Amino acid sequence: MPLAARGVWEQGHQCEKKDVRRVWRVIAQLTLLLLFTGGVLADERLDLTGEAIEGGMLIGHTIPGARVRLDGRAVRVSPDGEFVIGFGRNAPEHMLLEIRYPDTSALQRRLTIRQRRYRVQRIDGLPPREVTPGKEELERIRRESAQIHQARAVDSARTDFDGEWIWPVIGTITGVYGSQRILNGKPRSPHTGVDIAAPAGTPVRAPAAGVVSFAAEDLFFSGGTVILDHGHGISTTYVHLRRIFVHIGEAVQKGQGLGEVGATGRATGPNLHWGLNWFDRRLDPTLLVPSMAEARSGR
Repeated sequence: MPLAARGVWEQGHQCEKKDVRRVWRVIAQLTLLLLFTGGVLADERLDLTGEAIEGGMLIGHTIPGARVRLDGRAVRVSPDGEFVIGFGRNAPEHMLLEIRYPDTSALQRRLTIRQRRYRVQRIDGLPPREVTPGKEELERIRRESAQIHQARAVDSARTDFDGEWIWPVIGTITGVYGSQRILNGKPRSPHTGVDIAAPAGTPVRAPAAGVVSFAAEDLFFSGGTVILDHGHGISTTYVHLRRIFVHIGEAVQKGQGLGEVGATGRATGPNLHWGLNWFDRRLDPTLLVPSMAEARSGR
């Protein structure tokens, strides 16, 4: 072979070897990706929005017909592939999200749940019977708790949870999600919502569309109480209401009046306790709305 031709051949041969090595590097990278994500196609068929944090809520979109489980718990999936999951105050640091697709392929995603540090809140001056109820009060509390639990267990096909939320009332935040409560000097259960102080009679509005699943005027702890079902186990609770404007089974729109701020039940002054649930798991409603300062300014 002439020297000139040999040089051209060797140069081309080196380029071919580089191309081959490049191809093998890409194949190796794809193999690792398949091993750690459960498959490129499967990963592309899942989209999660929200914050994986204690008290947080994630909205998922996947393939219609898929089945979803969170740590072994079955999750409702809409016909269009939408679902929602939530993480309680003491959620584990890691949870397993499993999706099985109609074509029998599957995806497993290990979710890392950001842990939070909670405040300690002391409340004094409450009537002793509200801190340490007697036998009759305890029986009443159990009956009312069962009714509330039933309302929060509703698993409807609604998807009102997916959208922009607003504060139900504008005021001063006096209690935050997750704080350890010391009532009259005695440790009690952690706070499971947000308290907003506002003048008695201030309108309380629905932060998102939903259906009224519970409404009662005089519960032992919470006084005037309303619960809205937003679908897929997401519900919101409104406590200490002075007046209630809605009834069970009524469909409400975002911004519609639910009642008025009051001081009924176990309350030291006019305020709204606003709670958010995914079934029995208590979530933080402030993660769904802008800051109170932004809400005040209308931004």
